[in-house]
Amino acid sequence: MIYFMFATGIENSYPTIQNGTVRVDEMEKCRHYEFWQKDFQLVKELGVGYLRYGPPIHRVWLGPGHYDWSFVDQTYAELHRLNLVPITDLCHFGVPDWIGNFQNPDFPALFADYARAFAERYPWVQLYTPVNEMYICALFSGKYGWWNEQLTTDQGFVTALKHIVKANVLAMRAILTARPDAIFIQSESSEYFHAENPAAIGPAEFMNEVRFLSLDLNYGHRVSSEMYEYLLDNGMTRDEYHFFLDNHLKQHCVLGNDYYVTNEHLTSADGNTRASGEIYGYSVITTQYYNRYRLPVMHTETNFTQGNGGDEAVAWLHKEWANVLRVRNDGMPIVGFTWYSLTDQVDWDSALRENNGRVNALGLYDLERNIRPVGTAYKRLIEEWQGVLPMQSVVLSLPISLPSEQGETGTDHVAATVQQAGSAGQASTLSGSKED
Repeated sequence: MIYFMFATGIENSYPTIQNGTVRVDEMEKCRHYEFWQKDFQLVKELGVGYLRYGPPIHRVWLGPGHYDWSFVDQTYAELHRLNLVPITDLCHFGVPDWIGNFQNPDFPALFADYARAFAERYPWVQLYTPVNEMYICALFSGKYGWWNEQLTTDQGFVTALKHIVKANVLAMRAILTARPDAIFIQSESSEYFHAENPAAIGPAEFMNEVRFLSLDLNYGHRVSSEMYEYLLDNGMTRDEYHFFLDNHLKQHCVLGNDYYVTNEHLTSADGNTRASGEIYGYSVITTQYYNRYRLPVMHTETNFTQGNGGDEAVAWLHKEWANVLRVRNDGMPIVGFTWYSLTDQVDWDSALRENNGRVNALGLYDLERNIRPVGTAYKRLIEEWQGVLPMQSVVLSLPISLPSEQGETGTDHVAATVQQAGSAGQASTLSGSKED
């Protein structure tokens, strides 16, 4: 029996800022390169069986067909040894310097080659998020001017979006050639825009359609006439739009959605937005997304700062869990929950726009790997609920295999690298390169 997927993640964002001159590498800032073995052990101690995790693309993917797998070999061998199921995140808000940014039309096909190379090297890996938060990545890079190409136009947003989603689709195709039973858990931000006054209803309704564009394209869901005109007015061609309609990979997917207190917005008449705080909450907004796509759901990200009293994150954990149960009791097939991330993060208070080195107390553990109150609460929650919520029932069967159930396929390579990982110690460098 496969039970409900309680998960956490290793924060691995790596966008560029300052016109591409500065790489913000959260794995480095959060000291995962130094403490990766300890981090995996902490995941096991929590009772978490699933880990949102992915290689640092800018250090691994050195050029077309050119990869340095040294760090990935060590970390994935250890995940296999510990029988932790990785939900492999292949692109998290950035690309290697040689790609440039998300305006590059060559990115989708090149990324598919990278995804195929990964899947062939680690054939025991079954769960993937090829591109993380496609909507947010395109928005922050092409429209808000915060990351990567740092553009501030609708055309910049649409161009980034079509390249990012095409990369995700082509990567799914490529992975399926190596692992036909692969399951893709989209991690996408679930948003809602509230009208501040009657004059703001139009702008809010427009943005409430834009929020769906990444998943509409990814799942081949026909967009509204207004969104079709918006896409074509800002650089998408009819042929590009029909590429997305003609792909039929939805049956391999789980609708992973992320929810934070910042995901709801007040919209003014001029289209400007500001944070509204939680108004509807996760269960209401998830229902909107589920009704649109009709896929199994997984809550793939949430967190909250610990707060001065030390209990704010714990209160948020219980609130989000109550929302997960509400979704389940309303009849939606929800298969997992994630507190993101395992450790505190750095500089997310500025959305990674500033390289300040400021620690954000959002993790289950602090950066010294001491458990926080929310970590203790999450461990207890898992202990109490794990055996109560089977993921498979008479109405839903998600065919996931644990690493220990993968048979001999690919394990020769894994076995060889487990010993290497064990002798390498906690510190590991990513210098040098290896041809695939």
